[in-house]
Amino acid sequence: MWQDNTNSYAAGSSQTPYYSQAGASQPGVPLQFYAPSPVGSTFYPGSRSSLEGNVGAQGNIAQQGVAPAYGGNIQQVGPWWTAFGTGGLEGEPPLLEELGINFTHIRAKSLTVLNPIQRVDERIMDDADLAGPLLFIICFGTFLLFSGKPQFGYIYGVGLLGSGSIYTLLNLMSEKGIDAYRVASVLGYCLLPMVGVGALSVMVTLDGTLGYLLSTLSVLWCTWSASTIFVAVLRMSDQRLLVAYPIGLLYGCFALLSVFNVGSGVAK
Repeated sequence: MWQDNTNSYAAGSSQTPYYSQAGASQPGVPLQFYAPSPVGSTFYPGSRSSLEGNVGAQGNIAQQGVAPAYGGNIQQVGPWWTAFGTGGLEGEPPLLEELGINFTHIRAKSLTVLNPIQRVDERIMDDADLAGPLLFIICFGTFLLFSGKPQFGYIYGVGLLGSGSIYTLLNLMSEKGIDAYRVASVLGYCLLPMVGVGALSVMVTLDGTLGYLLSTLSVLWCTWSASTIFVAVLRMSDQRLLVAYPIGLLYGCFALLSVFNVGSGVAK
């Protein structure tokens, strides 16, 4: 019994080996996993099958049904200014909006300040930004510079100190509370009437009756607009005068900077 099993195993093992069978049936033919180069082709200057997607005798990769690794639409190259936008990407907001600069919101808030008699929406500062206030502050300082009053340092100092003071007072007076970012945004947007007075100072001297009248009017306008927004956002209608008083003092400092030249005595 043991002898029969040995003979059958020996007979089967002599017939099953792959290399001996392939060599015996097809002498002189290379192994099956090796594909010789086509007749007449050279290795270096001709075709390089390993770089063209051919895998031995199995054909190219595309014939095996392998899906490509990358897909989608290829965007055409546009002008150089397309690098500063997101117009070629679906669902992406504009680049300036991603940076916090939304001209639609700036225009809406500016119109709210310029029309103080209209009703203010309590959710107007849900999307607060500093792009508009920074623009107004730079314009205000530039107009004063053209009128012979370089007051950039005083403008930034008064604005920073005033914003911190108003932020502290509003959080002490209201139950809802407000963050410093929104306080600076409201105060900056409501500076727009004062920017107009600064533009007039380039053509007209404000150190006189006309200048005093325009400065007083701009202070009242800025104070009314800012207090209206703060009262609407914080729901402090019963404390309107208490909110308007410190805001009026702040804009009064800006009015003094636009009327008088603070550094004139030092320069002499």
